[in-house]
Amino acid sequence: MNSAPASTFDEAYYQRYYYDQKTRVVDPAHTARLGDFVGSYLHYLRVPVQRVLDIGCGIGLWRDSVKRHFPAARYQGVEYSEHLCERHGWERGSVTDYRADAAFDLVICQGVLPYLDRPDLERALANLGTLCQGALYLEAVTREDYEREILDEERTDPRLYRHRAALYRRGLAPHFREMGGGVWLSRRLDVPLFALESASTD
Repeated sequence: MNSAPASTFDEAYYQRYYYDQKTRVVDPAHTARLGDFVGSYLHYLRVPVQRVLDIGCGIGLWRDSVKRHFPAARYQGVEYSEHLCERHGWERGSVTDYRADAAFDLVICQGVLPYLDRPDLERALANLGTLCQGALYLEAVTREDYEREILDEERTDPRLYRHRAALYRRGLAPHFREMGGGVWLSRRLDVPLFALESASTD
């Protein structure tokens, strides 16, 4: 990955954005509610989940939600940060080129892609299509979110790239159908959907 050096995601970074209650952007209670939404939605859609990839897993906040909703599933945490890999034992890797022996039923990618420049972002979106054979949960702030002033810029890392939402959608569209709420279904997954359940037109 060319966008960010590994030294970006050091102990000080996680202290500021994850642990310090005054400056953190990650709220464990919010992540738990989000996990309940995603887990419940996938149960409703009857998406089978046996293998889960949390790519850019940070301190592992999604792990408990995965265990709660999919107790038989195997959770795989992958991190670019050398600091977190040493601290938590995650597998080291990047969303741009991480490879696995088989595709995953659920891929979680939260807060990762805005750190990538456009070439790396396009590689990452294509790679997510390779890694996921079921559902993808994706969260990424876009230029529109800044323009609409719906995020707290004092708590937002100034190193983020402000890509348009359309760039993300174009990269995901060949591989996924958009389901709303950050949930995308792989086009390889055969589940029946009513026409208005999906934002995709095909």
